[in-house]
Amino acid sequence: MKNIIKLLRPHQWLKNLFVFAPAFFNGHITDAPYWVPAAVMFGAFCLAASGIYCFNDIYDVEADRLHPKKRLRPIASGAVSMTTGYVLMLICIVSSLALLSVYEWTTDDAKLMLYGIIATYIVMNIAYCVYLKQKPIVDVFIIAIGFVLRIFAGGFATGVELSHWLVLMTFLLALFLAFAKRRDDVAMFESTGKIARKNIVRYNLSFMNQTIGIVASVTMVCYVMYTVSAEVMERFHNSYVYMTSIFVLAGIIRYLQVAIVDVRSGSPTQVLMHDKFIQACIICWILAFISIIYLG
Repeated sequence: MKNIIKLLRPHQWLKNLFVFAPAFFNGHITDAPYWVPAAVMFGAFCLAASGIYCFNDIYDVEADRLHPKKRLRPIASGAVSMTTGYVLMLICIVSSLALLSVYEWTTDDAKLMLYGIIATYIVMNIAYCVYLKQKPIVDVFIIAIGFVLRIFAGGFATGVELSHWLVLMTFLLALFLAFAKRRDDVAMFESTGKIARKNIVRYNLSFMNQTIGIVASVTMVCYVMYTVSAEVMERFHNSYVYMTSIFVLAGIIRYLQVAIVDVRSGSPTQVLMHDKFIQACIICWILAFISIIYLG
């Protein structure tokens, strides 16, 4: 059971919290008509993601056995059979779609859109596992698009109209984290000669450092522009939104340090779960927005 849970990677479900973002920024995260459908979408994405992780570990089993860390994965190590992996994959994906069917959505159009988003996520990630992750740059953009799909799912589930700022910031932040993750593979390749994936040969540390720096800079500038936007200040009825930039800038700079100095950005989820400085930045940022949106 321990290895089955490890195969499903529940710690990666943190990524799916993005489905709550539309309701949170719209000031309705405490209202049941908003957070309940968002919670259903969260569950659907968690099941779909676990199904994809099963497929990925099955498809990459031979390559994982040659990787210093991935060789310890349940299927690569032999702790879980490939047959069990396929069964778990099917259970997760079917359960994800079934979960959408049992909830009473506000409109049929919303229900169809949510089915479409989950189906797109599943098909896109299967294509990623089989082919697209071997294509440099494309692989990273696919990861970022997955986060944008979560935002759209949260918007359609709750009936909240998405802000272009929210979509853009989500995409940029996910792109930054994805490039930082890929940099870890490049660093391992250049130090040990071991290829984590075929497209690594089309990257090098100089390119990755410059790319991460560019994306980080664009992300920070975009966020500052968001906080000083007249539209945003009017919507929140608060002119101090820009103060939240402190936590965003500190968090991104710290993550750059983790990626470039510490060379341990291979798993963004693990970094977020264990780095106290980044956790403090996120908590302070959330508390600041709670104060602005809900207590202001």
